[in-house]
Amino acid sequence: MKQVINKSKRSSRKRLPPIRTGEIVDYKNINLLRRFISEQGKILSRRMNRLTSKQQRLMTIAIKRARVLALLPFLNNEN
Repeated sequence: MKQVINKSKRSSRKRLPPIRTGEIVDYKNINLLRRFISEQGKILSRRMNRLTSKQQRLMTIAIKRARVLALLPFLNNEN
């Protein structure tokens, strides 16, 4: 007899959203923006961040504004 394989055995725990409901995506919120930047200073992709496309666009704009105002570095080449 063949066994029936249940494909729905994935993790059923609910993931926490990367941006909480009270947090505002703003260029002045540096602690929030640093979570979405790699160690080299690059903006992480949407799949790695688990953001929606609208949230990713807002995050990208906020990071770029913070870089222009020298709140975040463009590159992080410290070795």
